[in-house]
Amino acid sequence: MANDDPRPLTLRDVSEASGVSEMTVSRVLRNRGDVSAATREKVLEAARTLGYVPNKIAGALASSRVNLVAVIIPSLRNMVFPEVMSGISAVLEETDLQPVVGVTDYLPEKEEKVLYEMLSWRPSGVIIAGLEHTDASRAMLQASGIPVVEIMDTDGKPVDSAVGISHRRAGREMARAILKQGYERIGFMGTKMPLDHRARKRFEGFTEALAKAGVEVVDQEFYSGGSALAKGREMTEKMLERDPELDFLYYSNDMIAAGGMLYLLDKGIDVPGQVGLAGFNGVELLDGLPRQLATMDACRAEIGEKAAQIIAQRVNDPEAEIDKVIELTPTISYGDTLKRR
Repeated sequence: MANDDPRPLTLRDVSEASGVSEMTVSRVLRNRGDVSAATREKVLEAARTLGYVPNKIAGALASSRVNLVAVIIPSLRNMVFPEVMSGISAVLEETDLQPVVGVTDYLPEKEEKVLYEMLSWRPSGVIIAGLEHTDASRAMLQASGIPVVEIMDTDGKPVDSAVGISHRRAGREMARAILKQGYERIGFMGTKMPLDHRARKRFEGFTEALAKAGVEVVDQEFYSGGSALAKGREMTEKMLERDPELDFLYYSNDMIAAGGMLYLLDKGIDVPGQVGLAGFNGVELLDGLPRQLATMDACRAEIGEKAAQIIAQRVNDPEAEIDKVIELTPTISYGDTLKRR
């Protein structure tokens, strides 16, 4: 069971949970001394279950925290997160706090390692993408004794506080906009699930709204890795070969949607008359495309700003009252690829 006590965990907690001395616990966690494999495993399991992370700040500073904010995101290649980082940096540069970034590559086990290392340096706060974590990561966050803000998503219960959008609601709103324009034969293309939890939730909201109108997704395809533009072209070609009667294509992000748009225009297909399409994220880089892509803004910079404001406020005043969940409202941009009647 994870620690529910707000005070920081100590060696004594791990000692009591594992049934061995504090000295032995220290040896195991520092990977020093002659300790049996069975005892080592017992200590490590107790520490992992509690969410205990050793303190790498030694001596007189052992009880202090450094003026760093751990920011843990899935990718720097995804254009979404640099904008989030820019919002975080804009707020923190007005304080004594500095962000330090860890990247997880959407891998839960890598998130555990990154979080463990960052927490061992005793940062003043954590900003971490998503609400889905392993039991070990969640235990570490709960036991950290510092402000934690989970960002990008509000569809779930945060460890401490959360700033983001409801991806299920975003999916539902896009589905309603598509149906309102009379499209009925709809295909979906996106990143592989379930690791991309936010894309999964948008898809769930999307299909839920379609189902209420008696419409189903006719075809769907998922990808991982490689150039998003190239994958968008490739998936769009395959999907239309399978079903030339599709009249709308919904993509989980703007980059693959842009690839799909370029393929359709190359083939002389009327967009949005014959086939409409939409993406997600509102990526400004794509403003120079031949057509303005229909999309939905994910409030990226604002999410970063509000998350950093929560951390700064809580560091300055640990007893400050804050909104535990801040849900922002994205807006649909119809562009030139979603017809309007």
